Amino acid sequence: MSIDDSERSAAERELADAVRSFLERVVRPVEAKYAAELAETGTIDPASQLRERRALRRRSAELGYYGMAMPEEAGGLGVSPLGVAWAFEEIGASGLLLADRGGVLPNVEGPNLAMVAMTPAQRTRYLEPLLRAEREGCFALTEPGAGSDATSIRTRAVRDGDEWVITGTKQFITHGGDADFTVVVAVTDPDRGGRGLTAFLVDRGTPGFSVGRTHRTLGEDRPVDLLFDGVRVPDSAIVGGRGQALGYAMRAINVARVNIAAGALGKSRYLLNAMLAHASTRQAFGRPIGAFQLVQAHIADSSIEIDATRGLVEAAAAAADRDDRSARRLAASAKIYATETVQRVADRAIQVHGGGGVTTAAGIERYFRDARAARIYEGTSEVLRANIAKWLGVPV
Repeated sequence: MSIDDSERSAAERELADAVRSFLERVVRPVEAKYAAELAETGTIDPASQLRERRALRRRSAELGYYGMAMPEEAGGLGVSPLGVAWAFEEIGASGLLLADRGGVLPNVEGPNLAMVAMTPAQRTRYLEPLLRAEREGCFALTEPGAGSDATSIRTRAVRDGDEWVITGTKQFITHGGDADFTVVVAVTDPDRGGRGLTAFLVDRGTPGFSVGRTHRTLGEDRPVDLLFDGVRVPDSAIVGGRGQALGYAMRAINVARVNIAAGALGKSRYLLNAMLAHASTRQAFGRPIGAFQLVQAHIADSSIEIDATRGLVEAAAAAADRDDRSARRLAASAKIYATETVQRVADRAIQVHGGGGVTTAAGIERYFRDARAARIYEGTSEVLRANIAKWLGVPV
């Protein structure tokens, strides 16, 4: 590591510490208002979550945290993928529901690296308000017949004079029901496979564009279907150029996988601390349950996997920073391992807490639900494993 790299690393550690302080000073008092609801239901009602997160992300944006991952020339802080991962880890470790999913750092509603491809006019209209948390977006890629396999997309954009006419249905779109605009990926050149996909900006309220069904999930997300029925947009709505959508999308998704892994690492830390506290105070047969070897094994196994996860997350973030050939593979590896680890740690935490662990009052069961969902979005564990094998040279 060079002196410059060392100085940057120290500065970004300080930034992660500042994010942790923000979580305690700003977010925790807000979430405390919902303590009774969290204990009773295990969650906060969706309308309150939306309202509080919007207010929190505006405060985060004022301090620069919300746009930290964006390059300086795009209006962000230019923080490295490793620095951003450290910040996402702190959010996961806080145990705060409102800090997650765009409360402090952007989820799908906010700025992402694919938006670097925007034109100056698009940046002014879309990216700059996003960085200030004044507008919200969403990314519409998944369809009823096209999830992990983006080349199976059926939504079409057909040229008609100076406009494009978009027709199709997108499914499971996170934040789609609340976004001011969407970046929708459609087929413009059917004979070119993945190189025939183009991204378009579509504003809420555009004729023919509507929100369909809301899907209730086992986690906190409420994704929706987005319907495009002859939606007309100009050439200036194209993001990054015709046929370039998949490349820009994968760049953003790879970084998102590292951030998901980092958040899962933080949640594993939170759950380990919950186990340690309960094992020290809960008495059974005249002694703390931490004195029993099987409880110790749950705690020790979790600690081992957390340490392994941290090494993989930091390796993936460093590779993303270098943008080297291993970046995609390590991002996939980190996402798989971290999300599967937090699932196991959550299961152990429930077991250590006994009957109380499956109740909403303990605040543990929602991590189990959340972890299960994380193994699906931004690439299922199965597809990512297949990709890793392919990148390693296994014949397909």
